[in-house]
Amino acid sequence: QLQLVESGGGLVQPGGSLRLSCAASGFTLDSYAIGWFRQAPGKEREEISCINSSGGTTTYADSVKGRFTISRDNANNTVYLQMNSLKPEDTAVYYCKVPGWNFWGQGTQVTVSS
Repeated sequence: QLQLVESGGGLVQPGGSLRLSCAASGFTLDSYAIGWFRQAPGKEREEISCINSSGGTTTYADSVKGRFTISRDNANNTVYLQMNSLKPEDTAVYYCKVPGWNFWGQGTQVTVSS
């Protein structure tokens, strides 16, 4: 079955760091761009970052630019999101997705609180 499995979330203090992973199952990622999305309580799901198939092109939402870094390891069929200088407003469930494909994983919870 085609799946994307997010992991790496948790509870961190403001200013802390986490690295999220997006692992593909049932297909290989090397031909596809991957986007990271998040949904905070009471808010719409938003795209925060995207990386092309080779890893040479990346984009970031203004809210995370300079703090988050997206990368990929196609040999391990995984895309990463390194999150530094975390703020309480980063608290959300984080998802990864192939642009244009209509399926989502369960997401991973990130909570930033002192």
